[in-house]
Amino acid sequence: MFATFEKLVDPFPAGPARSPPATFWPFVWHYAKPVRWLLVGMAVLSGVIAVIEVSLFGFLGSIVDWLSAANPETFLADEGWRLAAMAAVILVVLPGLALFESLISFQALFGNLPMRFRWTAHNWLLDQSLGFFQDEFAGRVSTKLMQTALAVRETIMKSIDVFLYVAVYFTGIIVLLAAADWRLMLPFVGWLVLYVAMLRYFIPRLGAVAERQADARAEMTGRIVDAYANIGTVKLFAHTPREVTYAKDAMRLFLKPVYGQGRLITQFFVCLLFLNSLLLFGVGAMGIGLWVNGLVSVGAVAVGIGLVLRLHGMAQWIMWEVSALFENVGTIRDGISTFTQPIALTDAPGAGALAVTDGEVRFDKVSFAYASAKPHRAAGPVVGDFDLTIRPGEKIGLVGRSGAGKSTLLNLLLRFYDVQSGRILIDGQDIAGLTQNSLRAAIGMVTQDTSLLHRTIRENILYGRPDATDEEVCHALRRAEALDFVEALVDREGRRGLDAEVGERGVKLSGGQRQRIAIARVMLKDAPILLLDEATSALDSEVEAAIAENLYRLMEGKTVIAVAHRLSTIAALDRLVVLDRGRILEEGSHAELIGRGGLYADLWRRQVGGFLDAGDDEPQSAATGVRAAE
Repeated sequence: MFATFEKLVDPFPAGPARSPPATFWPFVWHYAKPVRWLLVGMAVLSGVIAVIEVSLFGFLGSIVDWLSAANPETFLADEGWRLAAMAAVILVVLPGLALFESLISFQALFGNLPMRFRWTAHNWLLDQSLGFFQDEFAGRVSTKLMQTALAVRETIMKSIDVFLYVAVYFTGIIVLLAAADWRLMLPFVGWLVLYVAMLRYFIPRLGAVAERQADARAEMTGRIVDAYANIGTVKLFAHTPREVTYAKDAMRLFLKPVYGQGRLITQFFVCLLFLNSLLLFGVGAMGIGLWVNGLVSVGAVAVGIGLVLRLHGMAQWIMWEVSALFENVGTIRDGISTFTQPIALTDAPGAGALAVTDGEVRFDKVSFAYASAKPHRAAGPVVGDFDLTIRPGEKIGLVGRSGAGKSTLLNLLLRFYDVQSGRILIDGQDIAGLTQNSLRAAIGMVTQDTSLLHRTIRENILYGRPDATDEEVCHALRRAEALDFVEALVDREGRRGLDAEVGERGVKLSGGQRQRIAIARVMLKDAPILLLDEATSALDSEVEAAIAENLYRLMEGKTVIAVAHRLSTIAALDRLVVLDRGRILEEGSHAELIGRGGLYADLWRRQVGGFLDAGDDEPQSAATGVRAAE
């Protein structure tokens, strides 16, 4: 029975994630719509249960009247069938309805609805551009994902549970008391007017403070996670006290809306308690007055006072539920700003897959500038009217001072950013009209800042080609001079070799080990276009020399673009392109550029001066050049 209801909602729907609306109720409905019929069923059951519970108080009044006037000897004979019917309602119908409502609430919706949100929102976030994540704390985004998922569920379910149940229940109270005497319902009507006025005062304020609290909570969590993720840097600079203070500042900011919420709840609670006391006094006084004048029965008075006592407890429950509800409303409003941001980079309608035949890459009058709103980059043009053709199978090196635009060109080729003007073509195909996945599948890249997934060595290597065998994985590791240290790895769970986990961002490995894993991953991918951005910067000379030969074998038949500040690692490439402020300053072979005496020659002399003879400007090979420079 439980499993049947648990399967009514698919927590992992197929198909692409769609952007939710940016306003509150349409945003909530976007996630509620797929389960709307279950919500309708839950609402109907909740309403029926409320009607039955109110009816029980009416039945209680009838029993009081029956007992006050009935003959004990004939009471069961006279009223037995009605007692039996009510017993069936109490023992069978009400528990049965509550069971079905619980199955819908806790089996079908409780776990599946927030997981469905997480699944679709996570898919949506993964499609966001690189710039989106560079502008956000990873911990802040993940916190919002988890918080908002639960807040959407609670908002949907509590709106039904609280507002519908209470509306039906209170309507039943008014009808029941009006049937006895219309004057008996007047205190309840007055209470309702004042209660609604109180809600109108407190609810917007609770919602506003809850939104500030959700944002402050996400900021606090983001700061804490940032410290944990960069714990090596924290300890290296002996800044543990600084991080404690940094987190404490966020915690203090978080406490401000928490204190504000607590003050509002206290005021709400005291006002509600006073209002309920007035209701109890009013119903008691009205009931006794009507009874004294013979206008209502003892049972009607008992029902009125019983309903007040029930409403007294219910009103406090409503207060806490409404407080929680509007805390969730604030959380959702805070999450909307993140989960409704448009995706900056999308595939063009009808985008096709890249087909690499030769591997020619051409930058055609490309211009690009980082927007001033991007704090991680300075505003202004990085490349302007840039032209460069890389022939099929050609190996070129990009050279220049920091900020010359080398890494930006690689990011544009990978389409992490879109060009402002011009085109980038691969074998004559404009990458703007291709799917991003097919483009990046055809490009292998090794970066200087190697970040591994917190998974096993095998899973990290298989990122290059998920269908590869263990034999192929080991072959790639061997070519990257990494197999020996991988076979010796043991993680804290005792897993060894390929099954050992590397820790968050690969922190259990040294920088050189992480870089060799990254090189092995690209070797396994074996893409036709290869990008190397300081690919061997973290390696010592001996390992670099050993890997260099394998890298050159990997380059065979591929189009290669390499970026390196250590010029000896790229001096033997087919062509070197020297950049300055996003433009080509000079290009040619190593020997040609040395002979011209320009920027490249100046950079070369700065790096190897004092270690090479004046005439020894031509490296014998990549590996020889590396050893010479060292």
